[in-house]
Amino acid sequence: MTHYRLDAGRQTIVLAAPANGLPHCTYWGARLPDGTDLGAIAAAAEIDLTGGMLDANPLVTLCPQTASAFPGQPGLDVRSKDGTPLRPVFAQTATKRAEALALSYADAALGLTLTFKFSADAETGIITAQTALDATQPVLCDWLSAPTLPGPQLADEMIDFAGRWCDEFQPVRTPWAAGIRARDNRTGRTGHEHFPALIMPARGCTNTGGEAHALHYGWSGGHRMIAEELPDGRRQIQFGHASGSDPLPGTHFESAPLYVAYSDTGLNGCAVSFQRHLRDRIITWPQPNTPRPVHYNCWEAIYFDHSLSALTAIADRAVALGAERFVLDDGWFKARNDDTTSLGDWTIDAAKWPDGLTPLIDHVHSLGMTFGLWFEPEMVNADSDMARNHPDWVLGPMDQPLGRGQYVLDMANADLRENLFDQISSILASHDIEYIKWDHNRVLPHSDAAQTRGTYALLDRLRTAHPEVEIESCASGGGRIDFGILKHTQRVWLSDSNDALTRLRIQHDAALFLPSCVTGSHVGPRHCHTTGRVHSISFRAWVAAQRHMGFEMDPRELTQDEAATLTRVTAWYKANRDWMRSADILRLESADPAIIAEQQQAADGTRFVVFAGHAGTSTQIAPRPLRLTGLDPDATYTVDIANKDDLSTLSRGTPALKSGPLTLTGRTLMSQGIALPYAVPDSIWIIEGHRL
Repeated sequence: MTHYRLDAGRQTIVLAAPANGLPHCTYWGARLPDGTDLGAIAAAAEIDLTGGMLDANPLVTLCPQTASAFPGQPGLDVRSKDGTPLRPVFAQTATKRAEALALSYADAALGLTLTFKFSADAETGIITAQTALDATQPVLCDWLSAPTLPGPQLADEMIDFAGRWCDEFQPVRTPWAAGIRARDNRTGRTGHEHFPALIMPARGCTNTGGEAHALHYGWSGGHRMIAEELPDGRRQIQFGHASGSDPLPGTHFESAPLYVAYSDTGLNGCAVSFQRHLRDRIITWPQPNTPRPVHYNCWEAIYFDHSLSALTAIADRAVALGAERFVLDDGWFKARNDDTTSLGDWTIDAAKWPDGLTPLIDHVHSLGMTFGLWFEPEMVNADSDMARNHPDWVLGPMDQPLGRGQYVLDMANADLRENLFDQISSILASHDIEYIKWDHNRVLPHSDAAQTRGTYALLDRLRTAHPEVEIESCASGGGRIDFGILKHTQRVWLSDSNDALTRLRIQHDAALFLPSCVTGSHVGPRHCHTTGRVHSISFRAWVAAQRHMGFEMDPRELTQDEAATLTRVTAWYKANRDWMRSADILRLESADPAIIAEQQQAADGTRFVVFAGHAGTSTQIAPRPLRLTGLDPDATYTVDIANKDDLSTLSRGTPALKSGPLTLTGRTLMSQGIALPYAVPDSIWIIEGHRL
């Protein structure tokens, strides 16, 4: 038996590879001491045999095989080109270990090679795992899992994610039980309904304490997740592409990267690893040393009603409020007056823009802002020159149900990608554009991995041709958010809901994986267009300041007092964005269920800010203390409220924070906490802290 260990931050994975057969994971948990006897760990994990069982336990290998009489979901389902099931028996052929570990196994008779790749990042604490299948002759691969890992025995439940348009990232807690918990996302994108992740908290785990295991599948198409408890009590976790994603014969198949995290400091430990890994290892920034600019998007101000005079007036108002980037949204291209026409025809509408976009771009630049433009390249309307000239470029039949009045384009088609590249690149080359909002407003007619690979290829080609352009992934808001798309883009639009109350919850739960610097959050209109609610400008502004801040309303609607408040909060964001860009987002436990609170902590631990949002009416009349986390217990900190102007007239007592600042030890802040002043629902406290 050969053993391999992978260490990343606070976690260790140990693999055991027998002389014949595939390796299996014998340990996944807290970092093991150097020199630990890995063989003893494997021996200690071996389960007993009794009646009603086989004479040997089929291992939960990195790719469980039907040929070994494995009683659960196999990790590979492959057929010959004529449809005959293949049941390979793999033997090890090669091992490579440099910066990464690669283990290869072959069935020579069937001409199949299976390769497992692992890499470990000591700084972010993430282990990345991937599986590849190669064949000497074309085969049909119905299922290929990323390396299978064991589910922890002390996890009583698992957390995956559901959601919908305007209410994304909803955690779903499911008890472990005999059988399978399966998610087969066949929508062809991630985000709204099926964020590709699983968290397994141990018994008693909270945001700030306890043990948790977590995984994220870095793929932007359909995915399949299997969490299975076998009859003997063992558990396995598999992630791969959705069923039917690769319907054609091929000689090479591979899973997406599986990002693996472990924490002994609660859910926050996993969250911080994911946040850091995405920010520091996956995202590639066009201008890495440039502050994240305050964003203005005109969509909810004007929709399709474009005019140069209105937009220049809006730009003047936006820059006065602190905006640094201006994005022209949907409606600028050929005959686009509603969402039923023109997608695919990426030429400037001469009726709306007789002199082209240059006058607006020049005006925006004269104000000191950069300019961005909306595209939806993967879609086409039936009423478009592209659809009329190339119906063969549509994915699926022409009589399929439409989504937002549009079809999906077949991104696997090289001729289509060439056409899209030429159209988009021409616009970028002839105008001074620094930003693209890349939208995706409907699900696919069927799950298709080639669609995702084609989109990646187009994005990469555009980025190579225009390396200075930043790209936002927007898919009806949060419809496509994952580490796969963020390898090719730099920002996500978390939700089409600009309702601050809804956003508060979505941002809180998305922080289990996403850092603030990639997460767009905008100050919406006074009257929210998606929920009908009305919130104060202070609440809207501070919720947006939690992430990559922007505005998305008609700034001309603001009163003088509202404009002053928004300007003040925007100035606060600008003063703090540099350290917040690399800060860890730590979700806090609140004794009051109405409070959604998080602590953003600087990388060097010298400062933090707490956002304590009141998402509902508290059951008790007086606020309960809020405990912080992640501080040095022996250090001393000053804490103070940044938004004392928001104090309610109903706050009649004398909590020390009202007259702050306070000086307290980290131990006090974490064990006793701080008493917040009274606040009304749909408001938020901003508490700043500095280590002395």
